[in-house]
Amino acid sequence: MTSSIHLTNKQILWRFWQQLNDADINQSKILFDEQYAADTEWNGPHPFNQFLSVDQLYAGYWAPLKQAVPDIRRNVDLLCAGRSNNKDWVTSIGYMTGTFVTDWLGIPVRGNRATIRYGEYCTLQEGRITESYILLDLLDVLNQIGYRALPPNYSGEEGNVPGPSTKDGVLFVEADAAESQKSVDLVEAMLNGLVKYDQISLNSMEQHKYWHPEKMMWYGPSGIGTMRGLQGFEDYHQRPFLEAFPNRKGGNHKARFGDGNYVATTGWPSIFATHEGSYLGVPATGKQITMRVMDWWRREEDKLVENWVLIDLIDLFLQLGINLLDGLPGKISAD
Repeated sequence: MTSSIHLTNKQILWRFWQQLNDADINQSKILFDEQYAADTEWNGPHPFNQFLSVDQLYAGYWAPLKQAVPDIRRNVDLLCAGRSNNKDWVTSIGYMTGTFVTDWLGIPVRGNRATIRYGEYCTLQEGRITESYILLDLLDVLNQIGYRALPPNYSGEEGNVPGPSTKDGVLFVEADAAESQKSVDLVEAMLNGLVKYDQISLNSMEQHKYWHPEKMMWYGPSGIGTMRGLQGFEDYHQRPFLEAFPNRKGGNHKARFGDGNYVATTGWPSIFATHEGSYLGVPATGKQITMRVMDWWRREEDKLVENWVLIDLIDLFLQLGINLLDGLPGKISAD
C-alpha cells in the first residue's frame, strides 16, 4: 500500500494550496514561510530558473504573480505522491486561474482572464517543502492574448487541457502497491522501447505494445498541442521530434514513481540531444541542447491511455539562439 507519509504529504500540500487560494499578499508570505524550508531549492521555467531560499522564491516568483493576479487560485486535476531517489514526492497538474490587474513578466495581460497551466513536483521533509520543480505553459498565456510565439506548424489541438477523463486524479486514499508497480513497469517498458529507435522507422520502438491505439490522448504544451490516438501522436509529435533530435537521450531524472493507475516523472534536464532537423519552424542548428520535461501517465489495465506533458520550450529555444518573447512590447530578458 502507499505509505501513510505520502497521504499525509498530499493533505499538507492540499491544505497549503487551499489556504493560499484565499490569502492576500501579506497572508501568503506567512504561508510560504510556514510551508517552505528556509533554504528550499526551487527550480522553474525561464525566466525564473532557480531560487535558493524561501525569501528569494517569494520575492522572485509568487509576490509578482500575486500582485498581477490578486485572486489567483490553483485548480488541481491530478495529485500523486510516492518515493523516488530516497525522497518523498508530491506532484500535481492543473491550472492557476484569476484575472490580471497588471502586466506580468513583461507580458501585456492587464484585464485578461488568467489560465496558467502548471505542473509541479515537491519533496517534503517533516512536512515542509525542501525542493521543488515547476513548469508553467507561458506560451499558452501568450496565445490567450493573441500573441503567437511559435508558428502553427503542427496539427495538435491547443487550448484548455483536461485532467483525467476518469475524474479520479485527486484521491486521498492509499493506492495498492501492486497496482502502482504495474503502472511503473508499463511506463518503464514503454520508455525502454523508445531507446530502440533505429533512426529509420517508428515501428522499431514498438510503442503499440504499450499504448491503447484509439484511446490514447497526449496533452503537450502550447506550440505542440494535444494529439489523439497513437497514429496522431506519431504523425504530429513523435516523428517531427525525432527528425529534429534523432540522438535524443533521457537522463537525470529527479523523480519517477507510481500512485495507483498513475505514474509521474521529471528530469532537470530530462533530455539531452543535438538539433539536427527543423523543429517548430526552426531549421537545424547543430547545437547541443537539453530539455526540462515533466510527464504524467494514466494506465487502463495493460495499456497507457493518457499522458500529460510539459516542456520548457522558452528555455529550449534560447539554447537555439532564439528568444520567443522578442516581439513582446515589454519582452522578457533572455539574460
